[in-house]
Amino acid sequence: MNYKNIHIGNLIEKAVSESNITLSRICNFLHCSEKEVRKMYICSSLDTEILLKWSKLLEYDFFRIYSQHLILYAPTSPKMKNASPEEKKTALPQFRKNIYTREVIDFVLEQIKNGEMTRNEIVIRYKIPKTTLHKWIDKYSQ
Repeated sequence: MNYKNIHIGNLIEKAVSESNITLSRICNFLHCSEKEVRKMYICSSLDTEILLKWSKLLEYDFFRIYSQHLILYAPTSPKMKNASPEEKKTALPQFRKNIYTREVIDFVLEQIKNGEMTRNEIVIRYKIPKTTLHKWIDKYSQ
């Protein structure tokens, strides 16, 4: 999975083909025509309300793909790292960025295995602690 360049329409189309859901059921669920569904398959991005409906229909969290992108490619702002708790207050919900899913771990280990990145490059680029990376290598490498 390429988390850097996400084409959500292709991913939805793959999920539909794996789930064997009929096009008529999709159209009824999304309240749209077959032509509109086919248009969605070629879109690289979709409205969040539509994506939520797809996630429910296919029982797959498509939003998590974007979360993985943020974990891998959106470093924390330096001003927020050094900010005091009073400066960080916001009305928005806060999420921990350093929760790694199995997909992220597999992605990182594949980068090392294929020689695309060194361990040190992984640590620097994705800000993964060296000890965490070494634990992953010991635990998940075959």
